Amino acid sequence: MNSLFVQFFTWWNSATWGTRFFTWRKGEYVGADQFGNKYYRERGGKKRWVIYNGLAEASTIPPGWHGWMHHRVDTPPVDENYAPREWQKDHKPNLTGTAAAYRPQGSILTEDQRPKVSGDYQAWTPGN
Repeated sequence: MNSLFVQFFTWWNSATWGTRFFTWRKGEYVGADQFGNKYYRERGGKKRWVIYNGLAEASTIPPGWHGWMHHRVDTPPVDENYAPREWQKDHKPNLTGTAAAYRPQGSILTEDQRPKVSGDYQAWTPGN
């Protein structure tokens, strides 16, 4: 029951009912990636979309599928022997708002003290 409620009232969990209906009516399954995301294209059309496995997090789309989704290549990665380039990195989730988020030196959220201002500047005031 809870799953049905979540699917009906949220857009960020997998797919909405409208997307599911459109996929059923006009979608052609193309393939899936290592994260469980499923990729579709419109039969006889140009539209391409993904149904995320879990939260709708666009950064979970791998490089090969990203190129296909954005029409940079016509062949999906499942139809060719795709291998990511050395400079293409694996997915890392967005850690903003979590305890593992990046906090630079001097941030009020770190235990480190901010470096003292050295006084090597003069503040601007109007009229000077």
